[in-house]
Amino acid sequence: MPSLNDRDISFMQQVLMLARAAPLIGEVPIAALLVHDGIVIARAHNLRETKQDPTAHAEVLVIQDAARRTGSWRLIDTTLYVTLEPCTMCIGAIVLARIPRLVFAATDPKAGACGSIMNIPPEPQLNHRVEVIGGVCAEESQSLLQEFFRQLRKDAARRETA
Repeated sequence: MPSLNDRDISFMQQVLMLARAAPLIGEVPIAALLVHDGIVIARAHNLRETKQDPTAHAEVLVIQDAARRTGSWRLIDTTLYVTLEPCTMCIGAIVLARIPRLVFAATDPKAGACGSIMNIPPEPQLNHRVEVIGGVCAEESQSLLQEFFRQLRKDAARRETA
């Protein structure tokens, strides 16, 4: 059974702070950071709108950055912290990068692939297993997302009536 360690909540608080910056540039408040031996080696928030790239999810950006920094696509002995349950693309990238541990905050009932709409990590035919811990600081992450979309709808309604 996966379990939290002493630093998980601290790292999740850091990634939530990063997520709070995303709406300032029009991005959804989803962020990720990758930790190796207690040190953050990469961090990012979504950049789909900024880059107009459907693959510019926080997890993918962090994996790319960490691979460049370490000189290896194998990101063994790391933990990935994410504010939202990864989608199929992101958990696929996590598995392919050999990241052994994932800690996420809020579940994603529309696209989550770590237990919500599907559950890829325990798939026995995959050649790598990811330990998954969900629900860490979930309420705070969910609140950030809800407020972002509430404001987006409010702004859209304001533009329609203008």
